[in-house]
Amino acid sequence: MNRKQKMIKKTAKRAKARLNKHTPPTIKKYVSKAERAEQQAKLEAEAAAQAAEGALESTTETVADATSEQEATPAS
Repeated sequence: MNRKQKMIKKTAKRAKARLNKHTPPTIKKYVSKAERAEQQAKLEAEAAAQAAEGALESTTETVADATSEQEATPAS
């Protein structure tokens, strides 16, 4: 290749590179094993709290239903 062809090739490469802009990766940072375990523990604690609330709500609903049925039927 002569000198002129090399320059043309290089400018074409640069023009193509301008069109293909690089987007940076979305990875924030390294997460250590301890941090991952801590996050997992938080998630499990939240899930347990939600399960406990759901169980508490379901028991209060059944108790409320039972009391309303007793009120609806006349006592003999």
